Amino acid sequence: MFKKIIEKSFEKSPWLFHINAGSCNACDIEFVATLTPRYDAERFGFKLTGTPRHADIIVVSGPVTEQSKDRVIRTIAQVPNPKVIVALGSCPASGNIFAGSYSVLHTLDYYVPVDVYVPGCSPKPEAIIDGLYKAVEILKNKRRDNK
Repeated sequence: MFKKIIEKSFEKSPWLFHINAGSCNACDIEFVATLTPRYDAERFGFKLTGTPRHADIIVVSGPVTEQSKDRVIRTIAQVPNPKVIVALGSCPASGNIFAGSYSVLHTLDYYVPVDVYVPGCSPKPEAIIDGLYKAVEILKNKRRDNK
């Protein structure tokens, strides 16, 4: 009985952890806007956590730079399985305007498997919430498959 209650609560309140891999902060500002009262993603159960060890969904913004690569990989490794990785904006998916720069290495999916891409430079809060909904569905499927 308690196991079912706990499983239901996991479905209803996924915890998010945000990683800035070297972005210009435009995606970060839009991500924070989704959590403010205007868009209020928390009413859907999304909660921002301060540690990757409590997170279910990892949101990565910015291109993977030489300086951030090891930290991004190490932080994502700390998230318990099953986890979902969301690439926020165009930079983690393609490098965007930073592609070819001396400090930008590869796209995020070169290092870790990305589950959801939220396109845009910078994506609107509505698109971010839609991407988080897709991440929740993927997370449910991963948890079901792990049983």
